[in-house]
Amino acid sequence: MNLFASADTVAEPEGVWGAIAGGAEYFIGIFNQGGEVFFGLMGGILPTLVVLLTAVNALIRLIGPEKIETLGKKAAQPGLIWYPVRYMVLPFLAVFFLTNPMAYTMGRFLPERFKPAFYDSAVSYVHPITGLFPHANPGELFVYLGIAAGITQLGLGLGDLALRFLLVGLVVIFIRGIVTEWITARMIARKEAKA
Repeated sequence: MNLFASADTVAEPEGVWGAIAGGAEYFIGIFNQGGEVFFGLMGGILPTLVVLLTAVNALIRLIGPEKIETLGKKAAQPGLIWYPVRYMVLPFLAVFFLTNPMAYTMGRFLPERFKPAFYDSAVSYVHPITGLFPHANPGELFVYLGIAAGITQLGLGLGDLALRFLLVGLVVIFIRGIVTEWITARMIARKEAKA
């Protein structure tokens, strides 16, 4: 066998070596495909996300983080009037300004009995917000983009979809917050009755 044969005379490896060579090609192919996807994102959504994050951080600095924290403390007040603030406004602002997963830290201003409900509202909102504000949870963006691709193929606009997604999400997190608060209150009462 001539080790210095030209490239056109080398046969494809067979057997075990062929399987290893095929596996190696497949392995590097995965990374090549990932690089192509990443390169596509760099020309698409990635610059938008960087600009959005910069704008939101600038907005937080202009408003002042202490004012956002004050809203969290006010939302902890008892009474029905504070339900929309606690389970719609606060989760929206937390997800918008702090993004996922930092948004959940806003619950620290609430009493223990409200924390599970706030968390449920906030964690349920990290997906619906991505249509209009993809910076809030870029990890969930692929779900919205999958739905958006189908809507675009139908020839419909994405603005209406994103707005409806956002509004329905607000209604859902409000309901979830109230239900979770009610369940938490029952569990706390049951625990105190046993003690």
